[in-house]
Amino acid sequence: MFQQLAAFEAGNVPDEPTWLALEVVFKEFPMDIRPFYDMLVGQRMDLNFQQPQTWQELSEYAYYVAGSVGLMLLPVLSDKTDQIIPHAKRLGEAMQLTNILRDIGEDLYIGRIYLPQKEMQRYNVTMEDLKKQKVTQNFIELWESIAKYAEKLYQKSLNMMPYIKKDARQPLLSAIIIYAELLPEIRRNQYDVFNKRQAVSTRKKLELIRTIEGNVEN
Repeated sequence: MFQQLAAFEAGNVPDEPTWLALEVVFKEFPMDIRPFYDMLVGQRMDLNFQQPQTWQELSEYAYYVAGSVGLMLLPVLSDKTDQIIPHAKRLGEAMQLTNILRDIGEDLYIGRIYLPQKEMQRYNVTMEDLKKQKVTQNFIELWESIAKYAEKLYQKSLNMMPYIKKDARQPLLSAIIIYAELLPEIRRNQYDVFNKRQAVSTRKKLELIRTIEGNVEN
């Protein structure tokens, strides 16, 4: 993929549907090629997975696999991308952290733990604790430390909304609010991320969308 992307950047578009469609996007919008390379770095990180040691490593991973996607979308969503690059990165990181907190059980099943080792040590959560799939107070405190940080990132990311194109504001805001709702949904379900995949119900999604309808600046 790196070679194909390099060829695409050089103007030699591979004769495949994905690349031909991407060429149209690059012609229509002032796209930046760098986030595309960063996303491939993220894919390589997943292929050669190692549990993050620190918050910094987790944050870097979240950027490469998710924040990079936010930067890809910016030229489509806004004409003032320079002002909102940090906010897009925060949103991507918040969404990825939400995925990690939701999918602890599924990831554990395939031998992956995205919770930073030093944070596990800080909250006295061991690998054996996770394998036993017990929601202990220590686990809740670790989970909440990441969830609250993600919620702060969601809140900060809303600062980009005035710079988003009018026809994209409501869809983007809806996506942010619905995704962020996964965290209180998991809380309501007693932090059970081991035995079921937590999700926001269709009814709840519609309720959330109704709350923002008419409140988005026209």
